[in-house]
Order: sequence, then structure tokens, then C-alpha cells
Amino acid sequence: MTTPLPTPPVRPAKPHFSSGPCAKFPGWSAALLESALVGRSHRSGEGKARLKRAIALTREVLEVPDGHLVGIVPASDTGAVEMALWSLLGPRPVDVLAWESFGEGWVTDVVKQLRLEGTRTLRAPYGELPDLATVDFARDVIFTWNGTTSGVRVPDADWIPGDRTGLTICDATSAVFAQDLDFAKLDVVTFSWQKVLGGEGAHGVLVLGPRAVERLESHVPDWPMPKVFRMTKGGSLIAGIFEGETINTPSMLCVEDCIAALEWGQGIGGLAALRGRADTNAAVLQGWMDRTPWARNLAVIPETRSNTSVCLVLEADEAVPKAMVKLLAAEGVALDIGSYRDAPPGLRIWCGATVEASDLEALLPWLDWAFAEATA
Repeated sequence: MTTPLPTPPVRPAKPHFSSGPCAKFPGWSAALLESALVGRSHRSGEGKARLKRAIALTREVLEVPDGHLVGIVPASDTGAVEMALWSLLGPRPVDVLAWESFGEGWVTDVVKQLRLEGTRTLRAPYGELPDLATVDFARDVIFTWNGTTSGVRVPDADWIPGDRTGLTICDATSAVFAQDLDFAKLDVVTFSWQKVLGGEGAHGVLVLGPRAVERLESHVPDWPMPKVFRMTKGGSLIAGIFEGETINTPSMLCVEDCIAALEWGQGIGGLAALRGRADTNAAVLQGWMDRTPWARNLAVIPETRSNTSVCLVLEADEAVPKAMVKLLAAEGVALDIGSYRDAPPGLRIWCGATVEASDLEALLPWLDWAFAEATA
């Protein structure tokens, strides 16, 4: 039992700490979307120009190498990952890494849907990573860079050899624009707009390196390919996908919103500034955990702790974090911060670049208050 505390005097200016869709960037307003090409074809010259603008800004702000292609694809990050899996897998056996729910989803795709024989699944419990030294890069390797539902990330790309013979397929949706991706080690990178950019849903981004393109043009999958997954025609890459010609109809409102977020990121200093904001935000929350006896980071090893989807476990009954989530939402100080349904009971607080450190600082006393209320 704890003693109830008075409600803190300061509230976060923005209570949006959801891990997706995430907070809009500072200064965002709907007025930024007034020039969106609503009621216009995305195939028009103007429509293609806005899509190409989104692609060019993505390349510039994310510092994607010239040898990699960037395309806008359907169905958020899930669609981008599954396009890669359905199109690229087959020629080699596969290693799939899973240490949280989205990694487990890719295991299901490979083992139960594509039914690829000889697949190895390298698992670790929530809060930990598999033994990266056991990954076989003669195989195709599938992994999440940052486990959105566990708050555990790979610390770097040093474990990936430059002379690998298999492909690396990386779900980086809560890592891009916040963590140091090494594109030379990544043949496929996928993400969605609604994470670190604070964009709107339904659209994914697919980044292909030269080795992935070579595989696409030399390999014909054994299974039927849905139209939204097809990236080749007659054995050649459909280049238009990476030049603003989307496979299906995109929302031009979402495109304009993405452009606004990328221009904001560019304006504050680009990738280094975005990473710095996420690092600062995560440090605010970690500092509070370090001095709070009843809260700890789910990620066991400090080097693997996410600076975006920070996951907390509490030294309390599992009903306590659920009660805290309701109390904080009712007060309008923190929205959507419950842990993911498959994760250990706790809290998940987004610390990506669109969140202000001052809002996290204001949130901390409210966490203390909610815990005291929930355990009184």
C-alpha cells in the first residue's frame, strides 16, 4: 500500500505518448495539409510530383545511399515486410529472429504461410535478444531492428558480415529516423510513416539494396503473388514503384502529412537532430526509472534499450499498470501507454523525435501519482 499523492501542478502540453500512430511533430496543424491533392489522381503529373517529393525527402533525411531504391507501398510496414518476404524468399534457407510480437508475426509468415522448409527460428523472451552470434548469413535473415512491443533493439550492425551470401530483411519501423541503421549491411529495410515521423497510417516504405534487386530479377517465387506484392514484370524490376508510381491508390492527405514531417525533420537538422531528440527523450524516462524503485526497463541490457518504444515493467500486481493507464487517460496527461497485448504487463511510452522532452518531464510526477493511486 502506498500513500496517495496530490495531483501534480504541471501537465504535459501534449499527452500523446502512443507507440503508433505517434505524436505529430511540434508545430503541426491541419493547415499544413491544405495544399494536399485531394480530389486529384495520384497518377497526374502533380500527384506523381508529390509522391516523388516524399521519396526524395525520405532518402535525404534518412541518408539512404544512392545505390538503394526507396518506394511507397501499400498496407503500412506490414505490407512492406510481406512484399519482401513473398517476393524474395525461396532460393535459400531462412533464419528468422523473434524477441517480441512483430518478429513472431514474421515467423508465422515464413513457417506457416510460405511453409519454407529448413527455416530456423532464433527466439528470445521479452526484454532480451537472441544470440546474434548464432545467425547463419549463408541464409536469408529476417529481423526487427527495434522490437516495438518489447523496447529491445539490436545495438548496432557489427554482427552482420559485409560478405554475407544471404539477404538481410530488416523491419525497422520504430527504428528509422531515431537509430543508426547501417544500410550497407541491410538489403531490405521497411517502415511506416506513423512511427517516428508521427505520420498517418496505411502506407509503408520499402528500401531495397542492390542485392535485393538482383534477387528480385533472378528469382520467380513458387507461390501465387497478389498484385499488391508484385515488384517485377517479365523478369525486370518495375522501376516506377520507386519513382512515385504506387501499386495502388495512396491517400494524398497522408502523402502531404509525410512531406510536412520530413520537411520539419530536415529543418531541425536532419537525421542527427532526430536521433538526438529521441536519445534525449529516452534518457529523461530512463533517469526516472533509475531513481524509482518500483519501475524498471523491460530491456535487460542497457545497450539494447530502445530510444523510441520504451517499455516499463512495474514491481506490482499486473492490475496496477492497467489502472494507471486508465487514471492517466482520465486526467488527460498520457494517452495509449499500456503495454502491447502480447507483452508482459506494464507501460510503453513513446520517446521518438516528435515528442518534446518537456512533456516527458511533466509526465514523470504523474506516473508517481498514478502508481500511488493504483496501489493505495
